[in-house]
Amino acid sequence: MADLKMPEINSVVVAGNLTKNPVFRETSNKTPVVNFSIAANRRYKDSNGQWQEDVCYVGVVAWNKLADSCRQRLIKGSAVLVDGELQSRSWKTEDGHNRTIVEIKAKRIQFLNKFAKAENGEIVEDASGFESEDSEFEENSFDKFLTDEESDLLKD
Repeated sequence: MADLKMPEINSVVVAGNLTKNPVFRETSNKTPVVNFSIAANRRYKDSNGQWQEDVCYVGVVAWNKLADSCRQRLIKGSAVLVDGELQSRSWKTEDGHNRTIVEIKAKRIQFLNKFAKAENGEIVEDASGFESEDSEFEENSFDKFLTDEESDLLKD
């Protein structure tokens, strides 16, 4: 019998809102990198028929041009859809303890909020009256991707 090899698949897609402002930095060779966390909510009915909500906090890291885009467009509360792969990294704390984290290494990020960047560089959320030649506006939520049945399930 031939040896069977398990396929190597590492893919994840998560939608949620940033829990804090992203942290941007550059490596020693000037490679841009940004880290942030998102809260991905899951609503479900419990055994008593009551709606419950479960929150999963997920760390995300983005590199290069994607990191630059995140720095320019994301703030605490921003809605994003992240497509990437899981990666783990380990380090030793100052007190000698070993720590490991599992996070999403982003391949693509869909920015889901309307926004514009003001002249002072500040991001203005829901900037319906703000106009600029180079401002980009996007749909405010990912509800547009839900079917009618899925939308009905999310209503109280």
